[in-house]
Amino acid sequence: MGCGEKGFRYFTEFSNHINLKLSTQPKKQKHLKHHLYRNTQGVLVKGAPICWRGNDGRMRQGGSSQSESHLTSDEQPPNLPSSHSSHPLATAGSHVEPQAADVPHTLTNGNHAVPSTAHPPPHPPGPGRPSAAGPHANAGPPKKRHKGWSPESSANSLPENAVKTLPSSSSSSSSSSASSSTLPVNSVIINGAKSGAAALQSSSQGSVSSHPLPELPITVPDQLLQTCRLQPVIFKGHGPLPQLTGNVSEVLISSLLQSCYLSSQTLPRVYQHYGPSPIQPLSTEMQILLTVYYLVQLGPDQVPLIEDLEQIFMRSWRESHLSEIRQYQQPQTPGAQGRHYGIETPATFPGLPLHLSLPPQSQQPLTPSQLPWLAQLAASSCGESVVLLAEGVGSLAQGLQQTFIRLMERRLENTNYVVIIVTTPGRETQSCVVVTGKHQCRALAESMFSPSERLKEISHQLSTGIAQDLIHFCNSLGHDGDLDSLLDSVTVDSNEPSPLSSSQESAEEKSLHSTQSPKDTQSPKDSQARSSKDSLSPKDQASSPKDSCLEYFVEWREVRPIQLAVARKLLSHVCAIADSSTQNLDLGSFDRVSFLILVPPSEVTFQQTVLHLWSSGVLRELGSLDQECESQREAERFVVKMDQSAQGRIDNLIREAHSNSYTLYILVHDHAHWDISSASYTSSESSLGLVDQLLNSRQVRDAANILILHVTSFPFALQTQCTRISPYNEIHWPSSYSNDVDLYHEKTRYFGVSELLDSTCSGNSLPLMRYDSSFESMASTLEERFPKLHSIVIRTTVLIQHYCVALMAASSRISSCHNLHKHTSVETLEIVQSLLTAAQQCPAHHGHMVLLRIPSSALAAWAHRRLCRVRRQLGLEESFEIILGNPNQALNIGQTFTDQIKSWLKIQDTDWVPRTYLELEALPCILILSGSDPLGESLPRSLKYCDLRVINCCYLQRTTLEQELGLAAYLVKAESRLPHNPGPGSDQLESDPEKLSSTDNEEEEGRDNGDSPLSSSQPLQPCPDSGAPDSLPAPSVSSPNVHKGTVDTHSQPQTQIQPQPSSQTFAYPQPAPHHQTQPPGQSYSQVQPLSQQLLPQSQIQLLSQTNAQPYTPLAPQQHSLSQMQILQLHPQPLPPARSSRQHSKSTSSGSLSPRSSSPHLSCSWARGVSRPPSVLLPRALYDIITASDSSGLPRCTSFLPHMSVAWASSFRPLLSKMMTCTEQSLYYRQWTVPRSYHMDSSNRTEGRSDNFHPRRLLLSGPPQVGKTGAYLHFLGILSRMLIRLMEVDIHDEEDLNNSVQVEGIQYHTPNTLWPNPDIMRTMPFDYTIHDPKYDDISSVYCPRFKPSAEGNPVRQEDVFLRRRTSRIKLSKYAAYNTYHHCEQCHQYLGFNPRYQMYESTLHAFTFTHVSLGEEIQLYFIIPKSKEHYFSFSQPGGQLEGMRLPLTSDWSPDSIKSPIFTPTTGRHEHGLFNLYHAMDGASHLHILVVKEYEMAVYKKYWPNHIMLVLPTVFNGAGIGAAHFLIKELSYHNLELERSRRLEGGGPAGDVWPFIILADDSCVMWNAVDLDARNGPVEHAVSLKQVLQHMEACPDLAHYGVCGIRKWSSRRGTGNKQREPFSRGHVHDFLLLNVDRSQNVQYDQNRFTCHDVDFILRLHSAGLLVCRFNTFSVMKKQIAIGGYRTFIIKTKMTDVPTSVGPSQYICAPDSKHLFLATPAQLLLEKYLQHTSQKLFPLSTKNYTHPVLSVDCYLNLGPEVTVCFVSSRPHSFNISTTGLLFSGLLLCFPDTFVTPGFLKKFAFLKGATLCVISADRSSLRQTVGRLELEEEWRFRLSDEFQTANAKEDRPLFFLTGKHI
Repeated sequence: MGCGEKGFRYFTEFSNHINLKLSTQPKKQKHLKHHLYRNTQGVLVKGAPICWRGNDGRMRQGGSSQSESHLTSDEQPPNLPSSHSSHPLATAGSHVEPQAADVPHTLTNGNHAVPSTAHPPPHPPGPGRPSAAGPHANAGPPKKRHKGWSPESSANSLPENAVKTLPSSSSSSSSSSASSSTLPVNSVIINGAKSGAAALQSSSQGSVSSHPLPELPITVPDQLLQTCRLQPVIFKGHGPLPQLTGNVSEVLISSLLQSCYLSSQTLPRVYQHYGPSPIQPLSTEMQILLTVYYLVQLGPDQVPLIEDLEQIFMRSWRESHLSEIRQYQQPQTPGAQGRHYGIETPATFPGLPLHLSLPPQSQQPLTPSQLPWLAQLAASSCGESVVLLAEGVGSLAQGLQQTFIRLMERRLENTNYVVIIVTTPGRETQSCVVVTGKHQCRALAESMFSPSERLKEISHQLSTGIAQDLIHFCNSLGHDGDLDSLLDSVTVDSNEPSPLSSSQESAEEKSLHSTQSPKDTQSPKDSQARSSKDSLSPKDQASSPKDSCLEYFVEWREVRPIQLAVARKLLSHVCAIADSSTQNLDLGSFDRVSFLILVPPSEVTFQQTVLHLWSSGVLRELGSLDQECESQREAERFVVKMDQSAQGRIDNLIREAHSNSYTLYILVHDHAHWDISSASYTSSESSLGLVDQLLNSRQVRDAANILILHVTSFPFALQTQCTRISPYNEIHWPSSYSNDVDLYHEKTRYFGVSELLDSTCSGNSLPLMRYDSSFESMASTLEERFPKLHSIVIRTTVLIQHYCVALMAASSRISSCHNLHKHTSVETLEIVQSLLTAAQQCPAHHGHMVLLRIPSSALAAWAHRRLCRVRRQLGLEESFEIILGNPNQALNIGQTFTDQIKSWLKIQDTDWVPRTYLELEALPCILILSGSDPLGESLPRSLKYCDLRVINCCYLQRTTLEQELGLAAYLVKAESRLPHNPGPGSDQLESDPEKLSSTDNEEEEGRDNGDSPLSSSQPLQPCPDSGAPDSLPAPSVSSPNVHKGTVDTHSQPQTQIQPQPSSQTFAYPQPAPHHQTQPPGQSYSQVQPLSQQLLPQSQIQLLSQTNAQPYTPLAPQQHSLSQMQILQLHPQPLPPARSSRQHSKSTSSGSLSPRSSSPHLSCSWARGVSRPPSVLLPRALYDIITASDSSGLPRCTSFLPHMSVAWASSFRPLLSKMMTCTEQSLYYRQWTVPRSYHMDSSNRTEGRSDNFHPRRLLLSGPPQVGKTGAYLHFLGILSRMLIRLMEVDIHDEEDLNNSVQVEGIQYHTPNTLWPNPDIMRTMPFDYTIHDPKYDDISSVYCPRFKPSAEGNPVRQEDVFLRRRTSRIKLSKYAAYNTYHHCEQCHQYLGFNPRYQMYESTLHAFTFTHVSLGEEIQLYFIIPKSKEHYFSFSQPGGQLEGMRLPLTSDWSPDSIKSPIFTPTTGRHEHGLFNLYHAMDGASHLHILVVKEYEMAVYKKYWPNHIMLVLPTVFNGAGIGAAHFLIKELSYHNLELERSRRLEGGGPAGDVWPFIILADDSCVMWNAVDLDARNGPVEHAVSLKQVLQHMEACPDLAHYGVCGIRKWSSRRGTGNKQREPFSRGHVHDFLLLNVDRSQNVQYDQNRFTCHDVDFILRLHSAGLLVCRFNTFSVMKKQIAIGGYRTFIIKTKMTDVPTSVGPSQYICAPDSKHLFLATPAQLLLEKYLQHTSQKLFPLSTKNYTHPVLSVDCYLNLGPEVTVCFVSSRPHSFNISTTGLLFSGLLLCFPDTFVTPGFLKKFAFLKGATLCVISADRSSLRQTVGRLELEEEWRFRLSDEFQTANAKEDRPLFFLTGKHI
């Protein structure tokens, strides 16, 4: 058949004739093999073989042998078009046998007989030669045309379809994956013949005039559905559709196509301004032509996908405008342009194969007159599949009328689509498409239902009994009788116990069963097992100690490393929100965490979340439960099902949050994609829309202490243009592997949807995801028979029927004369056998779960009743449980099985019942999971089969598809490799690795399994399931006269199998439960003898003859039993039973016992946990999922992400394979918009680009990966962090030298409020230093002090980082750093609405200082809001000074003393926020900063006053800062006094005090003396401390006041403390600048400057008072501060560590100079090397070093005696004291020779004189007549290691004579 040419013999001749280029020249001529003929459906099929002489031997005869041929991957047959369907639901006869395996590979993709017209055509395009456009692929010269090219000359020829075959790619499942990317459209213009469609068209031309006028409505004929057995779908296209009247209910109208056309013509704004010529959208004609092309290349069972068509439009549009678009994109190579007419990417597009190039629109636009010809030409290639009504059709009404007429006349039986095109001159082209294919109509009609309507329809069909015919039809087994009667006969007849059941039924029970009618329903309770008296129930067996299974373990409660990582990621995002400048979250203000977890309304999901929560320990950590609380019910308070009851719970939480502003509430919205409906669009009784109503309410949105965390596996619906979640607040589950490196060292490896897809492409083993072709063909036959029933009803009925039959076949109760295996499928039988045999292999009866997904609850309940009844009648009630998983009901499990689980989990509680699927670990069961969507239920690791054969294929959204596939997601043990590389632990397929291939006995029924992935194209890997090859377990040979004895696995592991009589033919084989092969260590040569032992040589030969494939030595063993049993064609005795037994004796007798030394597991469950479950899908879905986009991603990823969103534009790019989760999120945020019923559709704000909720986070990760554990852990660490934020590390050290307590005199009574100056003067001054931070300095000599024997230890430089601290909770009066944000602080920190942020001015302030001898210029940075604290000159606005209050002023809300805080390096960590510490009191706070740090401090503290030190002090120490503060304050005091005098007030009344505070003072405490248990310290505000001190009546008498440093060990036990003491004060001082005018801080000092200052202050006669009733807590801040000076060399590029001995050098020597101030080098040198300098002083307290007028730290082993040379100064009595050294540091004129002669020195005592230069050093020696008593050497003169320009210091040492 074809063009009529005869006489071809060879393939090459034929290919030349049709212009088919061969990729290679065949080595020898291949003959044409078969005639072609068209069957009743109009499909081309292979006919009888052509018997060429001499070729007969090579030709294969007969159907059965063909179906058994195993094709290797490179011998895949070129499949005929019928195998390219995505919905293979045609009748059994429409399948095409695959060709034999030796068809040559001469066809190559893209070159199938496509004559090229890349060059301008030789004839103008016209009616005779429609060659201007059309699919072209080759760019070569024009080939010869066929005879009869024009329609006239070939009126009677049929279209040539023989070459529409396609070589399949190498993977075994590729034939089905071709549906989207490689469907051939190559024969479109092979001969352009007038096909059946053309004949129809010509017949209709004569009847044009008889049609009604176009504006009249069209009447739909009656009885349309009954006549055609279909409900046609009319796709609106271009132009208005005429009105339909009459029987309109039997016609469906869809606007899908129309909206696709419209969106493809709406150009995005970005393209409207391109290039010189505006870019035009696709023309109407082009759209119609492309639509025809698309429909033509659809397989006979494929349903059109609008997404595919849209992508075709986009590709065509891009090609036609490539030159314009390319200006803005990278240039293409000219080669690609020539080959593909400038296609941007040569990748294949879904639905349009690579070799179908599109007509180049930019060269020649398509005119309306050409359209009918080109469309007709395209349609002619596919026979009657697409019929075109274009010629002479004057209107759409006419076309529709013709279509209805033909439908009623049954002339469109083989037509799937009728395309109506109206091209009237002068009017717009109009079109519509009528779908008339049975399968397509059904699929499109069902996809128009919403999910809820679909479920209602199914329930309606069940309840009204429409489905009863179907159920009866399915129950009938044809010649083999009726299912119910067979079951009843089993229940009555059988007296022997079933080999698989451990219970025996009594006669009464049997009669009871037999009287029940088949339609009787059965409640789950009735189906519970009854244990018999005479045999052990599984419970008893499991509980006996010898029958426990050692491999059983449950470990799902532990937190995995990757979950910890995700929890930390979540925490860091929360911290990022808190740290941002938006002030949306103030973590510092919360002291605890509370939470509520919202879950979908599924009882199991609820209980599962409660269980996870309870076992995670989070509740205890958050303090929500007492330690003793044991009830899991407690956890239920924190989990809410999102049904009507949720409203009250969330309202309560909102009220709580409102009243507890210090608690942070986390609302975890788990499974967040489930309900995203807008509350305004849903009815009140439905629980949909609740999330919107509750979580998006204003109260939740505005509550500053509620944070929402959405958790979902499918975040796409929350990522739209109107999303409420910022892209920065998305957390994506990280990949645990990067380039095969395990990043988290997990024990498990996640196996999810993408891994499932990978397993379909691996090619070397049975894919985990597959479809069941025999089930599909049965279902599609019934779909045609029952057109009114919903396909889900039909598919469910067929599936349950398959399960029932499989149960009967596997139970061995039904005699073999009933060919039961014919009425089920291999897959179902495999599942059932695996379920039944798994529990037997394990001593504790562990087994598998089989998941049956039936979305409709009504159908699921029916299926449950049906299966329970069959199970009961077969006596299998104790073998496995059947569970109905209804989201609205709690889990219900039989008592026997509950007891079994309790014994496995070692649960003692009598009332315990499993509430979650996770607790069903290892229970053999069938779980029927209903509900329109899975609602987040986790499944146990024992899930082995995930049967999704009845899920709906209509809703092709990414979320819908992925959540169904997500049920099979699994955590596999990490050590085992994934299934496409099976390792020793994998459990490849329990029953049989080769899976009975395609010997399904379906040849008898005319079905074919050829294109099913079950007929695996390669031999499988052997699967080493368990140890040495044991005896084959008993159930493997199932025949009526094979009686199985009870097998005790310990005493008798050898299975006894009766030999078969030779005449006995096998019943349908039951595959062996598992095949034990050698451990992987053994080589093939060792395996070979074993296979010969199992199978005699004759058997091996027999197998290799029967199978067309050459056998490897492994093959017999692989196929072993199941292959042997299938040899029904050769009835002969089967010897292996005996040899099997002999062999098993040679193995260890305990080999089936788990305790044996075998490296493999006897427990099938334990083997299964290292292998993901197998997934069975509908064929249509399988084809869609396994197909790839042009980007390489699975097709399903390019689908619309969710029902509630829509694409923003057709002009979107495809998702790319390289995209990360973040990029995918950004893609959906750009290209999807929410529909009106989506909750985010209301989230649009005018004038704002985003409207993100600041406190919303989104955690997304694949299903079942462990998100619940991660967010629960996050709640725990968030709580810990809040506690940590509320706590602070406080220096907590005991005072030094405590033994020096004054001799028991109580000067003030303990509760005295203020010190009395007269009493204070009588108190001795305590020279000893008690502050623990000074434990590494020289002690100050005090005659009353007796030091401890050991002295102070020498400390390292950085030891202050490691000082003892305590964690203390912050009080409400704490000082804070820059990380604290709270609403009260806003104004204080500069967020004042009256002022612009950062609005402040820089003011210079100059004053002269005598000791410096020059003017000092300082700068103040004064924010506008603080200017009232200063006075400015009126005309110029110059800063004149700080305003000071009067001594008489007092206000309860203000502090009089200005607070100065010198700081360096702590712009973030310094505690400058005194708002809470001051309890809201007004105060003047000035930060004293170095000039180079001015900008950064101003940035972090915009509302603080800064005093900027002069540039010369950039390298200075803390002494300089305190010196300047004090001098500035005194100068300002003088200015204020003179200003007061000018104003006529008293000058002496100005307040003379300032506060010098350290930048690490965090809290203040007061001692409460009235407490019952002795003195207690409690936190008080700084305001209270200062106001108390400022209120001291005689404050003006004191030079300086201070407070105690806090220590937790103070106040332990000993006597009442003195409330005031006279001694050293540090860190927090109230300084009287008036009285201390003549005592300055030493501006050069870096260390111990305060010790030096207090000693000089005291010697000057000023009172020092320490308030011991107050204490200051100092926070440990490891960053910055005045102690962090690094001593480094001037040569900065040479990193060297410099020791203290290098700090000095001899003058004029060549030495490594240091880039460190000279004073610091000197201080450090003296501190670290004083034992060399003052050898007599080391550890010699009674002979201190005399230090005149200054205190210098000489290290902790040396004691210093401070004396002042000033007249009238207070010094200790030194009479009788011998000094071991003399230190003169810059001695001034008050030091005279006479003064020094007062002191006595030891012989050999050391003198050290320090001066600024060598000359002053010599002058000092001369002036003080030192050479009289001290001996000097030239070598005793030193200088600090500074360069001359850095002004080194010099010192001279000498020895006392």
